[in-house]
Amino acid sequence: MLVFGVLGYRFFAEYNWTDAVYMTVITISTVGFGEVQPLNDVAKIFTVVLILVSLTVVGYAISVITEFILSRSNFELLKERRVLKKIEELENHVIVVGYGRNGKQAVQKLTTYGKPFVIVERSEEIVNKFQTDEMLFITGNANEDEVLLKAGVDRASTLISALPNDSDNLFVVLSARQMNKNLHIISRASEETTYQKLKFAGADNVIMPDKIGGDHMASLVVVPDLVEFLDNLQVTTGGRVNVQEITFEAVCPDNQTRTIRDIDLRAKTGCSIIGYKSPSGDYVINPEASLLLERDSKLIVIGRPEQIENLHKEFAI
Repeated sequence: MLVFGVLGYRFFAEYNWTDAVYMTVITISTVGFGEVQPLNDVAKIFTVVLILVSLTVVGYAISVITEFILSRSNFELLKERRVLKKIEELENHVIVVGYGRNGKQAVQKLTTYGKPFVIVERSEEIVNKFQTDEMLFITGNANEDEVLLKAGVDRASTLISALPNDSDNLFVVLSARQMNKNLHIISRASEETTYQKLKFAGADNVIMPDKIGGDHMASLVVVPDLVEFLDNLQVTTGGRVNVQEITFEAVCPDNQTRTIRDIDLRAKTGCSIIGYKSPSGDYVINPEASLLLERDSKLIVIGRPEQIENLHKEFAI
């Protein structure tokens, strides 16, 4: 419209280029200033045509721009960009695929332990219901590589695939393993026949909730008090932790090997060491005080929530 008006005033009214631009702008915008100089009959007819056409074109343009700005789809786009920006800042985070029963339980535990995470969920209804500044959702099918890349699979430390369908979990494991060879993958499985397939596809751990649930219920019959005690070990009321694993580097910051007696964890924090994981992956239950801690090993400690907090402060965990 601007080019059309400038050329019309330039040749029909014989304005110079500056006056032609000025006249076109005030005509299209309907400001209503007077002519730069009197118009001839041809220029007047051109002006009438320009006003009628520009009213239609500019009015339509304004409606399109307004709809673009105020439409819900673009609001959702802006919100998604804000979420993606936060995810881009994450490293060594956890990706939880599927926000069903198992996914929710995993997120609750990750929240309790302060682990950063991203949730991949295909249901927009669930995403809109639970999306917050702390709960970062990616809407989409995790079987698609693009969705996993949005979740930062190339920078993540762990992926938990908690989809209800075993075949979907299998595809997610295959895709994630191809994109990140160092990713620790934990997958849910419903059928025992799927267990080996998921392991072969690249899952480091395969969890069968139905089997675990059955064993747990049977244990409540055989050793009920022991099971209830173990259930209360990990998280107490209020979501505070009372079981913690700590690395060799945390208790031996100078990287010098020491025995359990030397670090004197009980006297410093009140926590007790109930397990030791060697660098090769072997576990020692209730290790002796004379056990020498090796580099890259881990300790499993237990204590009341306030003792765990003392542990965090003492060793800057």
